[in-house]
Amino acid sequence: MRIMGLDVGDKTIGVALSDPMGWTAQGLEVIRRESIDKDLTRLGEIIQEYGVEKILVGLPKNMNATIGPQGEKVLAFVEKLKERFALPIKTWDERLSTVAAERMLIQADVSRSKRKKVIDKMAAAVILQGYLDAGAK
Repeated sequence: MRIMGLDVGDKTIGVALSDPMGWTAQGLEVIRRESIDKDLTRLGEIIQEYGVEKILVGLPKNMNATIGPQGEKVLAFVEKLKERFALPIKTWDERLSTVAAERMLIQADVSRSKRKKVIDKMAAAVILQGYLDAGAK
């Protein structure tokens, strides 16, 4: 089962995909947000092209596990996904995923300018890999 992981922000959406066996996550692309319709259209193209069967959306929570303003925006985006796509859609705690992605890129000696371009898709991959590693299907 191929799963698409999303790191939804105000300006970008990081997209990652699992391998067909559901063992590993790879960053795919960063969608620059223009409008909800364009965002969903591009996600639909990815779903079709890769045969995605489930969508996992990183849910930003505060450190005390409450949902803040950004989490509310993500939950509203999840509702739009549910309206558009007839696929199972789950949320996954994404606390510190961007920090983990940034550390991995720094360890790989990726320059600051290149990190900025790929951090969102790396964060999506970290979120998706956490879900896969937890055995949550």
